Amino acid sequence: MNIERALGTKGADIPRIAAAVIKKPEQIEALVEGIKAPKGTLRYGYEKVLRAISEERPDLVYPYFDLFEELLDCENSFLKWGAILTIGHLAAHDRDGRFEKIFKKYYAPITGPAMVTAANIIGSSAKIAAAKPELTKKIVREILRAEKARYERHGEVSAECRNVVLGQAIDAFDQMFDQIEDQSAVIRLVRRQLKNPRKQVVKKAEKFLKKHDLF
Repeated sequence: MNIERALGTKGADIPRIAAAVIKKPEQIEALVEGIKAPKGTLRYGYEKVLRAISEERPDLVYPYFDLFEELLDCENSFLKWGAILTIGHLAAHDRDGRFEKIFKKYYAPITGPAMVTAANIIGSSAKIAAAKPELTKKIVREILRAEKARYERHGEVSAECRNVVLGQAIDAFDQMFDQIEDQSAVIRLVRRQLKNPRKQVVKKAEKFLKKHDLF
């Protein structure tokens, strides 16, 4: 398969391309080099394919962990968000403790100012906790910080953006709840969201509390 041509077509089938690359993993190097290009729209396609591969076969992408760590500092938000998700997938194959070394860096954006960045980090957290249960306590502590975060929209602090992230936090806590040793802080946060002005968040809080017999 000519990856560049496949990605250049409208509505490129990322899963199909990723499956083809998994069969010929020697092509991964070209994808990595493509992301490193200073500019070009194909970079986004390369990143999506690598992300899809990392979810199915993290072992194939893990050798390039450093690249995704670098992308956490990328000014291009789309590449940064993709790197956050890919690193979450790579945690399942991380036998060298590389994630632990970047833990603070990875979770630093939870307090703001970018809502989507924080949401992606929180959205990856349950997968990371499943792969590295010994980090669950630290991960929970980081997610709890979202309640006092300050996210900006059009240059101004937005309470609504924080509410969206809190909904994401409830989802993450729900997925990892059984492996959280001290659940009290999580339960208190969720109960506070019963008064959240965003209806979707209230529904998530109610569903969480019912599911875990906390009402």
